Amino acid sequence: MPTITITSPELPAPARRAVAVRLTRWLTARGVVPSHVVVRFVTEPSGSLYTGALPVEALPSAGGDGSLHHAGVVCQIGADRDAAFRDALAAEIGAALKVGPGTAFFHLDMQPAARGDVYVAVDGELCRADRLGGAPEPIKEPAA
Repeated sequence: MPTITITSPELPAPARRAVAVRLTRWLTARGVVPSHVVVRFVTEPSGSLYTGALPVEALPSAGGDGSLHHAGVVCQIGADRDAAFRDALAAEIGAALKVGPGTAFFHLDMQPAARGDVYVAVDGELCRADRLGGAPEPIKEPAA
């Protein structure tokens, strides 16, 4: 269940949707079930992100080229994904967000996660992601 959390200045709804669709299509082309792709957008308040002692808003930007001024991305992906996959996904995320010469700051953190450590709700019951391939088994409290 790849989960991509994008923290940036507010992006318009059409831009968020375009990024989510692009990333979902990219991951689906590599065998991920579309409904297992999670893309989360977090709007970062001005003055809440610093690099060194400077707020990122103070960093110069080339501007005018359509680049995103700044963003931080955390991407949780399967621990079994190799370096080539991570590199290609990082490039795709950057392209989807229009990271370019005008981007003042961009940070992407890949966090490998074992599927057995991820839980999702299925019909109101928690299930481990590693059990989603077949019939998921709900997590039940042990009998007392």
